[in-house]
Amino acid sequence: MILTGIEDEDKWLAEGIASIQHNAFYMHRALEANNLRDALKCSALMLSELRTSKLSPHKYYDLYMRAFDELRKLEMFFKDESKHGVSIVDLYELVQHAGNILPRLYLLCTVGSVYIKSKEAPAKDVLKDLVEMCHSVQHPIRGLFLRSYLAQVSRDKLLDLGSEYEGAEDTVMDAVEFVLQNFTEMNKLWVRMQHQGPVRVKEKLEKERSELCDLVGKNLHVLSQIEGVNLEIYRDTVLPRVLEQVVNCKDELAQYYLLDCIIQVFPDEYHLQTLETLLGACPQLQPTVDVKTVLSRLMARLSNYAASSADALPEFLQVEAFAKLSSAIGKVIETQVDMPIVGAVALYVSLLSFTLHVHPERLDYVDQVLGACVKKLSGKPKLEDIRAKKQIVALLSAPLEKYNDIVTALTLSNYPHVMDCLDDETNKVMAMVIIQSAMKNKTCISTADKVEVLFELIKGLIKDLDETAKDELDEEDFKEEQNSVARLIHMLYNDDSEEMLKIFRAVRKHIMAGGSQRLPFTVPPLVFSALRLVRKLQGQDGNLLNETIEALSSVSSPELALRLYLQCAEAANDCDLESVAYEFFTRAFILYEEEVADSKTQVTALHLIIGALQRMHVFGVENRDTLTHKATGHSAKLLKKPDQCRAVYACSHLFWVDDHDGIKDGERVLLCLKRALRIANAAQQIASATRGCSGPVTLFVEILNKYLYFFEKGNPQITSAAIQGLIELITNEMQSDSTTSDPVSDAFLASTIRYIQFQKQKGGVMGEKFGPIKESSGSGGGL
Repeated sequence: MILTGIEDEDKWLAEGIASIQHNAFYMHRALEANNLRDALKCSALMLSELRTSKLSPHKYYDLYMRAFDELRKLEMFFKDESKHGVSIVDLYELVQHAGNILPRLYLLCTVGSVYIKSKEAPAKDVLKDLVEMCHSVQHPIRGLFLRSYLAQVSRDKLLDLGSEYEGAEDTVMDAVEFVLQNFTEMNKLWVRMQHQGPVRVKEKLEKERSELCDLVGKNLHVLSQIEGVNLEIYRDTVLPRVLEQVVNCKDELAQYYLLDCIIQVFPDEYHLQTLETLLGACPQLQPTVDVKTVLSRLMARLSNYAASSADALPEFLQVEAFAKLSSAIGKVIETQVDMPIVGAVALYVSLLSFTLHVHPERLDYVDQVLGACVKKLSGKPKLEDIRAKKQIVALLSAPLEKYNDIVTALTLSNYPHVMDCLDDETNKVMAMVIIQSAMKNKTCISTADKVEVLFELIKGLIKDLDETAKDELDEEDFKEEQNSVARLIHMLYNDDSEEMLKIFRAVRKHIMAGGSQRLPFTVPPLVFSALRLVRKLQGQDGNLLNETIEALSSVSSPELALRLYLQCAEAANDCDLESVAYEFFTRAFILYEEEVADSKTQVTALHLIIGALQRMHVFGVENRDTLTHKATGHSAKLLKKPDQCRAVYACSHLFWVDDHDGIKDGERVLLCLKRALRIANAAQQIASATRGCSGPVTLFVEILNKYLYFFEKGNPQITSAAIQGLIELITNEMQSDSTTSDPVSDAFLASTIRYIQFQKQKGGVMGEKFGPIKESSGSGGGL
């Protein structure tokens, strides 16, 4: 083929179309005049334009379609013998006298179509004659379009079951033979096109050649539409002949397209019954053929076929479809040594998808696919190809999506080995997919063995796989990952305490290897899991709490560790383990003293300690006194006076616990409240000295509320006179010129006074108790 510029091609095409139109015009005049001789002469001249070698396939197609339209009109003329007065037999002989071979054959095909319709000769003889005479044209493009025309005009005249041209059963085979012969020759012409130009334009040639693939593929479509082509004929004749041509042509484009065409046009049940033959051709293809796409489409079609009918499933078992597909994929990967890893993994993804659709109950098949993938990847470095990594993630995600149960995936022995083939970053991505699957399906992992497998799978999240990657962590991503691990820990549960203890220890082993950055996220759920078990065992296993202490000691966040120590102390209290509870409080105080330096954090921590200590009922007098003394001592040492005051009056609750057996030491309550008053007074004096005016009376009102609380609870040391004196003190402070007016404090006091009035008006015992308390006239006026 001579290839020149696009402009030259456009000019040649225009000239060719003009010539066709010119000759067609005279052909029409001859047809209207019923002048057969001139009609044949003009049509031959018109068809001579198809002899050109100057056009690319795309341009040639445009020219061919112009001629094709005119040939349809000529065929209509040939059908009506009354117009031209020549018998169809004579006409068939007459057109063979055309001067050039190409116009002659186009005219022969046109008359042959009419000849078959006339039934004056057996259709198979005419078709055989035409298909053999087309051998005369060996130019790839001209021959391809000529045979395409033959296929087009003969399509409705094939000897099929129920066809008007059909006789005995062997005529179906004649039709099959005709189509196969035409297909074979068209494929040879199509393949030869790649050699029709200089090497420098090979890419352009291949693109042009790919545009003509449908001309060849239509033959296979015609074969699939022949009703008489049953499974036996397809298995014994059609498929072997087509595959023979596919393998022998040794052309990458043809092999890929034709295999894909076979898969798409023939019925799924035929593919299933001839699986071995079809798959046997795959290892014989050229190494550069994209076999993975072809096989993937085959497996997708078979999967859909299995899903469409439950009756089809026994067929899959009968023909051992999985074994054959698995073997074929192994042979293809072994044969195509240059196949990239992504191609091999993609094949296993498709095989796994097929297995999960057709044999979801066969976990051994699923594990076998994973094992084959591991074998392919073993001995190679960690995957770097992004596409290959995505395919591995797809491979590992497929069982999770199918079974909606991470526990099922944990039973697959090769699952962890596939994950080991991933680089650290992708390993973490896959670990997140596993956790999200467990969350989405609310999966409970209930045995220590499964926990071990699970944590081996997500090890990329719970410890540093690569020491060099520590500094490269994205903070937001890291937090999200660790919070996901924390949520997962809450889903590890078993009602059997012994098994739950094994689960706890298995998790602790993995979590403690996570490093200081991870422990603040992962230790809290571990601790709460342990505490749930401790309460269930009622302290029967003392080692469990000791192991929890060991875990807490590794947490680098003192505030978090302190909170967890207090939670553990409460659990020990619920189990009546005094010494263990005392140990937790001791560690909490040590943390407070040695690690908590920020003043705001100290205030929060101290109030947490006081609150937890108040709820303790397990302590004897000595231990309780020691701990309350520490709490009150630390309260008085806080940096800011208001913080000191609030912490000290909070300590008053340590000496008055309002339950049946609770401690009720009124004197020490009063001591705390008086000490709080002194600190509040000192705070006022400091404010006056530094700012020239004292601060608001909020602290005094807060202390007044504590007095009222203990007064209500029946503390004999808190008298109405003391409350009366405190109200008057507050009133005087508010009326002092040096006191800063504060609407919040005023509202707080007014609310407190209204509460006292409410209790007095309520009557009864409480009314009598509050009766002696008189609101100051100053304060009442302010209200």
